[in-house]
Amino acid sequence: MMMKKYLYLIISTIITFSCTNSSESDLIDVQPNPVLTTYDDIKTIINNNCINCHQSPPVNGANTPLLIYENVKNGVLNNNLIGRISAQAGNTGAMPFGGPRLPQNLIDQIIKWEADGLLEN
Repeated sequence: MMMKKYLYLIISTIITFSCTNSSESDLIDVQPNPVLTTYDDIKTIINNNCINCHQSPPVNGANTPLLIYENVKNGVLNNNLIGRISAQAGNTGAMPFGGPRLPQNLIDQIIKWEADGLLEN
């Protein structure tokens, strides 16, 4: 009789601890939060590629300054900034004017900034 109880205890223990390998941390969604792009992330792109003409006041035929967050946000929302930097060099309205097209990774960062909500910081 004692042997049956002992065997039952061993089998119960094995079943209890071998039914799952989940822990509490396995049950929690540990997906990292997506990194949002902010104006701070794209400001360097604008400064390095646009400010020569889009200063205040704008020069060389540029129509708006792109010096601060509000200017660049307005450019995306109302002046087709993304369409213009995405256009192939030589196409009407392509930016930067007279220069080579921006590398696609820089254009993609500005597109992501818009998709993320045009966040300032």
